[in-house]
Amino acid sequence: MCGIVGGVAERSITNILIEGLKRLEYRGYDSAGVALVDQCQILRERRVGKVANLEQAVNESNIQGSLGIAHTRWATHGKPTENNAHPHISDTVAVVHNGIIENYQELKDDLEALGYVFTSQTDTEVVAHLIHDALKSTPDLLKAVTQIVPQLKGAYALGIVHTDHPNELIAVREGSPLVIGVGIGENFISSDQLALLPVTNRFIYLEEGDIVRLTRESIEIFVDDQLIDRPVKELDATVSNASKGEYKHYMLKEIYEQPEAIQQTISQALNGNALRDDFLQHAEVDFKNIQQVQIIACGTSYHAGMIAKYWFEQLIDLPCQVEIASEFRYRSPVIVGNTLYVCISQSGETADTLAALRDTQKRAKAKSLNITTMTICNVATSSMVRETNHHLLTLAGPEIGVASTKAFTTQLAALMLLILKIGQIKQTMPVEKIAEITAELWHIPKVILDTLQNDKEILRLSDLFKEKQHCLFLGRGTQFPIALEGALKLKEISYIHAEGYAAGELKHGPLALVDHDMPVVILAPQDDMLDKLKSNMEEVQARGGELFVFADENSGIKNKDRQHVVNVPTISSLLAPIVYSIPVQLLSYHVAVLRGTDVDQPRNLAKSVTVE
Repeated sequence: MCGIVGGVAERSITNILIEGLKRLEYRGYDSAGVALVDQCQILRERRVGKVANLEQAVNESNIQGSLGIAHTRWATHGKPTENNAHPHISDTVAVVHNGIIENYQELKDDLEALGYVFTSQTDTEVVAHLIHDALKSTPDLLKAVTQIVPQLKGAYALGIVHTDHPNELIAVREGSPLVIGVGIGENFISSDQLALLPVTNRFIYLEEGDIVRLTRESIEIFVDDQLIDRPVKELDATVSNASKGEYKHYMLKEIYEQPEAIQQTISQALNGNALRDDFLQHAEVDFKNIQQVQIIACGTSYHAGMIAKYWFEQLIDLPCQVEIASEFRYRSPVIVGNTLYVCISQSGETADTLAALRDTQKRAKAKSLNITTMTICNVATSSMVRETNHHLLTLAGPEIGVASTKAFTTQLAALMLLILKIGQIKQTMPVEKIAEITAELWHIPKVILDTLQNDKEILRLSDLFKEKQHCLFLGRGTQFPIALEGALKLKEISYIHAEGYAAGELKHGPLALVDHDMPVVILAPQDDMLDKLKSNMEEVQARGGELFVFADENSGIKNKDRQHVVNVPTISSLLAPIVYSIPVQLLSYHVAVLRGTDVDQPRNLAKSVTVE
């Protein structure tokens, strides 16, 4: 969510910090700030709104320094104001923080009793004051930070500087991601490696509980006061390809990148119309023993899991449950042996999903249960990838737009690959069926390219949505989760209230909402449910609803009064969810543009949700 950048160097790092914040804008934020140490003083600028506002203030004040921290804030405690923006200062100490300090109020009460005055409503300011107080008993900044960390409850990543330590940057990771960028005569920290790619492609990925001291010449990582080593990993430079190019928004660029992204995802697993011998080879023993699947995810990833449930049960006769991570982790779920627990996350750092994974592993170990854990993720270096038995990367490339597009469709492709592998290992899917589905997977990029040809027609229909306040999305079978996903996209970026429903549920409540002003989006592939879906469409029209139908070109559904049809190329009903994601993404995008919203960074939202 929030973004951290920090560094210590021989040169001024002001511009590096600002550029790093710009590269983190996709994460979602409402204010930004920077603090630099120069000549035994802290120079700070903070601004509400975009990083561009902060950049202008920094240029005007011309603050410089070779040691500094910077931050983009997504408000949790306190409104988006300049006083609440990071970095927070306690006399000689400056702190930036991602995450939430859950016990901040009791810490604040204790600090106020000691005479500390708070200038913000945030939970972060307590950290600055605690460190300042600890420094009264030790001149060592690292010791002071190590001393106060046990007092903090919650999930957090910290960057800390002090005026008396002009060549020292302290960092802490506990529940929020943090990475070290390794340079020559300079070192950096960030919540995302993307922010540091202009200055290095060598990174150390911190683990839970790591406390770090960075200087220009050294990197020291401590766990329980013991100095440890963590490997330095070199990142492929292609990961830095995160410019908009010829597109107006990242979201549109990423919609159009989906054919290539899916091609990348399936290429790692397929050889002709068969699975590669080395695909998930290391997981084969575990896959033989699984008797059921539990998928845990949030948001768009949860919708991908819902579709996978249909596939697991229909194709390989394996029971599958799907649950929202924030519910799963708090309801004391029964952990069952011989279960494959699949965590789905674009970032691999989603707080609720990661917590659910860790809790599941802990419960299974306490009961001596044999379970297998797996991550489907877009970031090879993420916490979930490191902490599960197995992983399958989606290879979507950087996704900058907050509203997920190519991450979603590549998750679906990856889930199908996983199902094919398990079906092969457990011998519940014939070789002929695997060949049939793999051939269809190879065909998907071409079908998506053809579907994108409807962009202008969808733009034309989007004009009919721009003044609307509510919308329904309807689908049946595997299109029901796509209806949920379409509604999520529309509400995320256009701020129109939208709901997705299983079309068969119309009579059980939502039909009461249908009137002349309610647009209803229908997902109509050529499948066994098409005739029943047509009946649902008649029910809507009989109540005066206006239909916007994404229909298979051979469905027989035609344009007529208050029924607008966009033809979608024919695709197997099995893989239709991947293709039908495209028109609902384009619809949401164009409606948002017409309404003048911030498409890539919608209000109140963040790309990587690293707090509860």
